[in-house]
Amino acid sequence: MGLYLPGRKRRKRKKRTKMDKAPLTEHLGELRNRLLLSLIAVAIAFGACFYYSEVIFRLLTSPLNYTLKFSLENPFISFIPSEEEGIKLVFLAPAEALWMHIKIAFMSAFIICSPLVFYETWKFIAPGLLEKERKYALPFVFTTTFLFLIGALFCFIIVLPFAMNFLLTYKTENLQPMISVGKYVDFCLKFILAFGAIFELPVITVFATKMGIVTPEFLAKNRKYAVLIAFIAAALLTPTPDAFNQSLMAIPIIILYEVGILASRILDRKKKKKEKE
Repeated sequence: MGLYLPGRKRRKRKKRTKMDKAPLTEHLGELRNRLLLSLIAVAIAFGACFYYSEVIFRLLTSPLNYTLKFSLENPFISFIPSEEEGIKLVFLAPAEALWMHIKIAFMSAFIICSPLVFYETWKFIAPGLLEKERKYALPFVFTTTFLFLIGALFCFIIVLPFAMNFLLTYKTENLQPMISVGKYVDFCLKFILAFGAIFELPVITVFATKMGIVTPEFLAKNRKYAVLIAFIAAALLTPTPDAFNQSLMAIPIIILYEVGILASRILDRKKKKKEKE
């Protein structure tokens, strides 16, 4: 029996969660099972995507054959076929074409299975959260999947045509492009995955605000550092060192950062309103 002294506050015992009680081996076992389930799903989707890899490849080469044009009149965005004959991709090694199809199939399978991957990620971290926080499972899976797909689609429709048109036409009048299929696919997939990842920035920002790691005021105050980090991240993530492609990635990062600040402010206001009630 503990001695109670006047003015001394009794410490409330923190309710231990399932995550706290479980030993490390159980955590690792659960992580292994969730990774295994995700890998099995990706493997099944890989088989289907590999069968249709030629169709996916033709879709991936469309930025070489079309130019994106913006207009102030309807239609505001249109795809114009290239005036020159489409660039023919070549392979420089016996297995390069095969590896190209494998890469395309794997990345397509990962994108298709991304909702399951995000769901399994949430289920792994959910036991360490409070009961009221676990209700965000469905919004978390939907939002992360939606933003990832929007980022990948934005890159494919907007960024890649711009990037390819700029890189293949800038001071190349006396040059003949000869692009290997492996290099081209790597270029496109890195861009698409990078944009899918950076479009998750608002979710990361809101999650950090929810956990009390940062505040909307802190994010707004350090906006200039975020801009600098955005260009550094773009320089590291873009597969080419030119400033043009880095800007194509850095500008969306900055916009997404501002979206994250706005979402954090809305969340913070709701939190303060509930505390007052």
